[in-house]
Amino acid sequence: MSKYKVNIPGIDTNNIRVLKKDEMEELFRRYQNGDLEAKEELINGNLKLVLSIIKNYNNGKNDMNDLFQVGCVGLIKAVDNFDINVGVMFSTYAVPLILGEVKRYIRDSNVVRVTRSVRDLAYHIMKYKDAYVEVHGIEPDIETITRELEITEYELREAMDSLKEPVSIFEPIYNDGGDTIYLLDQLADTKERNVDKDLLISLNKALGKIKLREKSILIDRYIIGKTQMELASELGVSQAQISRIEKNAINNVKKLIK
Repeated sequence: MSKYKVNIPGIDTNNIRVLKKDEMEELFRRYQNGDLEAKEELINGNLKLVLSIIKNYNNGKNDMNDLFQVGCVGLIKAVDNFDINVGVMFSTYAVPLILGEVKRYIRDSNVVRVTRSVRDLAYHIMKYKDAYVEVHGIEPDIETITRELEITEYELREAMDSLKEPVSIFEPIYNDGGDTIYLLDQLADTKERNVDKDLLISLNKALGKIKLREKSILIDRYIIGKTQMELASELGVSQAQISRIEKNAINNVKKLIK
């Protein structure tokens, strides 16, 4: 139940008033005529709209009070800019603004921190590249940038990488209507692991009993370390097909090991 309920300190979220359509219209007319009390009523009468959005982020990782505050910023922007003559519901107009503020806050509060010096170097590199293109018509190569700015190639790559947003390995990158392919499926497994010998023997026996194609794909993926994209290219099939075969193979091996 806590997943769906949002508790905000100092606010009884169960008893927040919700304005009716005719009340909204009247308040907007008053506000647009300069009545600031009407603005206050509009904001307070739409707080449940903010709550309905931020409850989707109630996963234990975010401070819900902070999200409520930034969501209210989006709500205030919506109240300030909404035109009752456009013929759309206020909620339709307000939701994207509230959601935008919430997402921006979560993005900017990401645990991955980049030092100011690295970020400044990145912008310095971009500025140099723009100036170079303007003069020469092409982008400078890595050697030119590192020489002119007196930095190492490592510093160059670190600075430019700092401008990229971090991505979850569970980010969905493709769906053909069947199995979803995640970023994790694209990554080669290059880590060394200590495997129980008995389990290894059982696994080897199981691999001998599944289809040859399934066995081949499992070996390529988890022993050689190829990505699904590489296998799809080699076999002339889609990555979605490789994903399905791999998952079926894993399920078959699990059944044989039990």
